[in-house]
Amino acid sequence: MIVDAEKPFQIVYSIFSHEYLGLLIESFVVQIDDKGRLSYAYQNISSANAKEFDSGLDKRDYELIKMMDAMQPDLLIKPHIKRKNLRPKEYLERVFDPKTEDLKLQELLEKGLEMRRAKILPLLIGKRLFEMGSDGNPTWREITVNPIGASIMFHFYRNEENTHYFPTIKYQGEKVEWQYKGGYLICKDPAWLIVNQQLFHFEKEVDGRKLLPFLNKKFIVIDKKMEPTYFRKFMAPLLTQYDVDARGFKIDTARGTPQVLLTIQDLPGNANRDLFGEESEGEKEEFMVFELRFQYGENDFPIETGKDESAGKSVSLVEKDGDFIFKKTIRSLQKEKSFGKVLNDLGLPVREGKVSWSKTKAFEWISDHEEELEAKKIKIVQRKNPAGKVYHIGKAQITIEVNENIDWFDVKAMIKFGIYLVPFAKIRSMILSGKTEFELPNGETAVIPASWYVNYGEIFSFMEEGSTTDQIIMRKHHIALAKQLEEGNLVQLTLSRKLEQLRDFESIEDYKLPEYFEGTLRPYQKAGYNWLRFLNEFRFGGCLADDMGLGKTVQTLALLAYEKQESPGFTSLLVMPTSLIYNWELEARKFAPELKILVYSGTQRIKDPWKFRDYDLVLTSYGITRLDVNILKDFYFNYIILDESQAIKNPNSNIALAVNKLKSKQKLILTGTPVENGTMDLWSQMNFINTGLLGNQNSFKKNFLQPIEKQNDKDKAVKLNALIKPFILRRLKTQVATDLPEKITNVKYSAMTPAQEKVYEEVKTYYREKIIGELSVAGRGSQQFTLLRGLTQLRQIANHPKLVREDYEGDSGKLEDVTYMLQSTISEGHKVLVFSQFVRHLAIIKRYLEEEGIPYAYLDGSTKDRQAQVEKFQEQDEVKVFLISLKAGGVGLNLTKAEYVFLLDPWWNPAVEAQAIDRAHRIGQENKVIIYKFISRDSVEEKIMALQNRKLALAGELISTEESFMKSLDQQDIAALLD
Repeated sequence: MIVDAEKPFQIVYSIFSHEYLGLLIESFVVQIDDKGRLSYAYQNISSANAKEFDSGLDKRDYELIKMMDAMQPDLLIKPHIKRKNLRPKEYLERVFDPKTEDLKLQELLEKGLEMRRAKILPLLIGKRLFEMGSDGNPTWREITVNPIGASIMFHFYRNEENTHYFPTIKYQGEKVEWQYKGGYLICKDPAWLIVNQQLFHFEKEVDGRKLLPFLNKKFIVIDKKMEPTYFRKFMAPLLTQYDVDARGFKIDTARGTPQVLLTIQDLPGNANRDLFGEESEGEKEEFMVFELRFQYGENDFPIETGKDESAGKSVSLVEKDGDFIFKKTIRSLQKEKSFGKVLNDLGLPVREGKVSWSKTKAFEWISDHEEELEAKKIKIVQRKNPAGKVYHIGKAQITIEVNENIDWFDVKAMIKFGIYLVPFAKIRSMILSGKTEFELPNGETAVIPASWYVNYGEIFSFMEEGSTTDQIIMRKHHIALAKQLEEGNLVQLTLSRKLEQLRDFESIEDYKLPEYFEGTLRPYQKAGYNWLRFLNEFRFGGCLADDMGLGKTVQTLALLAYEKQESPGFTSLLVMPTSLIYNWELEARKFAPELKILVYSGTQRIKDPWKFRDYDLVLTSYGITRLDVNILKDFYFNYIILDESQAIKNPNSNIALAVNKLKSKQKLILTGTPVENGTMDLWSQMNFINTGLLGNQNSFKKNFLQPIEKQNDKDKAVKLNALIKPFILRRLKTQVATDLPEKITNVKYSAMTPAQEKVYEEVKTYYREKIIGELSVAGRGSQQFTLLRGLTQLRQIANHPKLVREDYEGDSGKLEDVTYMLQSTISEGHKVLVFSQFVRHLAIIKRYLEEEGIPYAYLDGSTKDRQAQVEKFQEQDEVKVFLISLKAGGVGLNLTKAEYVFLLDPWWNPAVEAQAIDRAHRIGQENKVIIYKFISRDSVEEKIMALQNRKLALAGELISTEESFMKSLDQQDIAALLD
């Protein structure tokens, strides 16, 4: 080390000239001798060794050192070298060698250095600066860094022959002799001048190129014929920024109050782009540019956003009889600024001068604020349109009346643009087709306001042409949408008292139970029956979506008993999963024994639809419906009822297509989970019961599915809920079944065994590297299958590694806990349901029970006689355990003898988990139900539980399953799951 940090030293900065890169600055530490002078002992200081000299450095020194490090030639050139074996110095020589030079890179390097010099030089004020000697001595000649800015004045002396132009510099009031003194500019933008061993900067920043010609020249002569051009392009801008000494010219200075102009103009190109040329998302729409301008006399100016000396000043040149007059306008910037605030407060953000809005939004804003603009004396000015259009500027008004008729709503509307009435059918057609403008009788172009598309787009799409000319009608099942628009003061709605009741379920009248119904209904079940009867009266379709175990079956049977009483001779069709047919048959015989029932199932079924006339109710399965749709569609049913209607959640599935071909007077669906995979599930089922309620598939995707699922649009979710609310009745067990015993949920965390953990970590590491690596390259879409497979394997290993590796010989922490708790519950005489979504996991539990000689019932998708297994568990005291797979046991089971429910693995969908619990916690259960969720600690199961809480906040409205849960994961979530 040349400089001893323990002895006195000082940091200095030194300017040197690089053979290729020009003027650079380096930092050095110099030892101080015993007389307090800089010695010849010095060394370079950089970020690498700066800490050693910390005692002599301040915060600014560290900043300067870092900036100077970045100026090192090797570092500057390294990013541009493409050949690995080429050294920076060799490459730099090539870039500047006249034979191999790269002019673009030379320019790029110079721009970068200028930017660095402009940042470094202000920080050198108060520091010691030197010019480096030819021998490399960094303290050869000291430069005084002047702490305050110098002033500059430009002189223009005009005579009969030409004009002389030159600048003068003053520092602290004294003239600086800077020409012919060997001075040089260390930075040009802004100018930093070294002359007479002093470094000058300027109080009003100046472009160094304005000074450069005068380092070795007294003045520039402007030829007579070049004067007009030179004065206009060079002198006029100088007058707005700097002090100018002009002789042989006249300068008129004026101040005034501006006329405020708000100009509008089509955005050039007007494609699908915004003001800054960026592609805008969504539908292609044309844009308008608002610009705030201020007129002083004959000239108008844009809003002033600059902070330099030219701000608020404008100079124009007038030539008259060979004389030149400069007209200088001093603008009232404070007043101009206040108008920017006025418009900003009115919702138009033009404080920076311009804003680009879609035409529909722009003209709506003008329409809404016409009176305020007039009061503030803000004048709207249309700039010339390339197509010669003149836009209508003024009020756009719409008034819509919706009146109840016998079978539909009549719709009437009045639409005005200024003084002109416009036919409703015309505007409705334009809004539905996405068109935005049309011509008025006076030739002006009217633009439809943006809010009309938002407020009326949906209701317009649900309207239909009536039987008479110009008649527009709407089906009554769109009452909720009409009511919502009325509440927003967007339509005037007239309803009968009876139809008003549909808005408020509590106010629906009480209907007497039919004679053919045997049994009693709980209060909430009776309320459900009343609701079904109300829908029946108005011929609305409905979705009874009560929680599992609340008696959807008995409420439906009460309605069917009423239909037999009031409409004898009419046949209804009830479609369900095969496993539920027997249960429905038993329940019907119990609660509505007078119903004549045909079970249309099995290979021996008689495929003759006319035989249905002999029965009140036909029971069949989704599978038979799909196979026999061409037979069933020839019969006109009274009611078509779908149980577990989530079976038609995919509108393009064969079963959904099949049931939609069937014909009936009315329709009803029953389900505990109306939405499983996503919002489209809802459309499929609601379209079945009330065709057209949510529009067609395409309009539903555009108006609801994409905003809700892709953009998390809460307003759209609220609107969708309002549309379907009158036709869905959903009561939660916690709300209505207060007579059910207590339900207690416990989470049992199991520690993985060492052998199990080893397998888990191996598989986790493999998928983490595969998925995270591929995600960064290929994107989410193509990786979803890999991700699902990886997470599924990790979940299986968290249960037992044998689910993934058959040759695994170790044990499982979760299995140990499950078997221990099974022994405990059995020894105490309790019955327990054991759920898993992995059949192979159930097989491991089954093997344990068999080895221990413990009787059990078993149910998975391959079980033939489900009812026998249910009865075995319900009726045989010695059978304490019922092993059930998720898919097989999700619906149609009534297992009220169980007091414990073991959930062996967490499910993505909390609703499905709740269904499993409801097998035991349902009407008829007299005991407290205790649920245990088994979670392997430090596994993906634990992380899934945390993600469920965060990702499925809307589960009560739109419940998602594995597929949509996967879609909702971002890269950070995936990384967390695989961490």
